[in-house]
Amino acid sequence: MSYISVIGAGSWGTTLACLLAEKEYDVSLWAFEKDLVETINNTGINSVYLPDVQLPANLKVTHDIEEAVKKSRYILNVVPTQFTRAVFKNAVKYIPENAVIISASKGIEQGTLLTVSSILKEITGHQTAALSGPSFAREVINKLPTAVTLATEDPDTGLILQEIFNTHYFRVYTHTDMLGVELGGALKNVIAIASGITDGMGLGHSARAALITRGLVEIVRLGVSMGADERTFSGLSGLGDLVLTCTGPLSRNYSVGVSLGKGLKLKEILSSTKSVAEGVATALSAFELSRKQGIEMPIVEQIYEVIYKEKSPVAAVSMLMNRTLKPEF
Repeated sequence: MSYISVIGAGSWGTTLACLLAEKEYDVSLWAFEKDLVETINNTGINSVYLPDVQLPANLKVTHDIEEAVKKSRYILNVVPTQFTRAVFKNAVKYIPENAVIISASKGIEQGTLLTVSSILKEITGHQTAALSGPSFAREVINKLPTAVTLATEDPDTGLILQEIFNTHYFRVYTHTDMLGVELGGALKNVIAIASGITDGMGLGHSARAALITRGLVEIVRLGVSMGADERTFSGLSGLGDLVLTCTGPLSRNYSVGVSLGKGLKLKEILSSTKSVAEGVATALSAFELSRKQGIEMPIVEQIYEVIYKEKSPVAAVSMLMNRTLKPEF
């Protein structure tokens, strides 16, 4: 069976590594934290991110990036977006020439405004793919039914990866619109923070439904302007992931929003967890992309101002509700 490296041992990376190891692939999981690697190797448990899950005995865990990737046919990146560049700059010299790199991270890099697959392509020059869709690690590790999308540059590679990742509880569809799939996965995190804010403020289900719907409009608007296929955003990596992340309490981005809506400060919210809410960093990238593309994204703009300008959520809601009246379409 193919040698597969999973780079990033957070809850999602560990979950996907378990899924692949249970299918009897030769899997190596790389973790940044040395003490976490020691704990997993001694106990078989990721005590930080999945403390009640026994990992498969055949899953190898390492802190050595060379050891992790040197034999890899497939490399799965699950490193948070803003750290992906640094990790793969260290890894690139050890990656085999024929390796395919799949990204399961959802974000847009600050500064460059690149999607994760574009970062990986820029650094390594390797063929890339993107795995996205409505999927909570906690549900997948418990083998609850989940469906995701796998976007590739090459359809034949897509069929191979579809077989590798698919299980009786984890259904994988193929796609060719990598840009649309990644933008949907990244931008929904920003809208999820907004959704959490409305719930934290107690604004009701109607407000949340309106926000999700208009948030999707903004995502489509930006995506199409950048060359993505509009249909992609009605699929699993668009509407599917958006609905899940904007309504599920397991969503880190939604949870950050709820806390903001209740009046907590962002610094204290982020300091209380080791998990990364990608939407916090992506809010800045999305705001800058909207300006670069000349696209109106009022929800994204207000979340940017709440996070980076310390605007009050009450003022942000007021701004959205009192904008100039216009047709829906």
